[in-house]
Amino acid sequence: MSPHHLALLITAALLSALLALGLSLQLGWRRDAARWPHHALFFLTCAGALLSLELAWRAGAAAWALLPALALLLSMPRTRPGRADHWQRALLSAAAFALGALLAWSS
Repeated sequence: MSPHHLALLITAALLSALLALGLSLQLGWRRDAARWPHHALFFLTCAGALLSLELAWRAGAAAWALLPALALLLSMPRTRPGRADHWQRALLSAAAFALGALLAWSS
């Protein structure tokens, strides 16, 4: 397994954990206790997406496919937590990453 494949897998796992924690916050589970881990996971997911993009680019894979996901992730702070635009952008970011990861993986 190449480094960019490993980075894509780790970032996908971080993104999955971030979405699961975000859903639990949305449903009201331990809202105050889980907010800082959600922010930490967000930072790690953004860093993982950037690292995945760089490693895919260095490997000659379709790194451009990860740009929409990274742009959507980095635009997330413009939305307010708990509102529809926040979770909609989160799901759109996840879908963009999944599609970008598939394209970067197979090239």
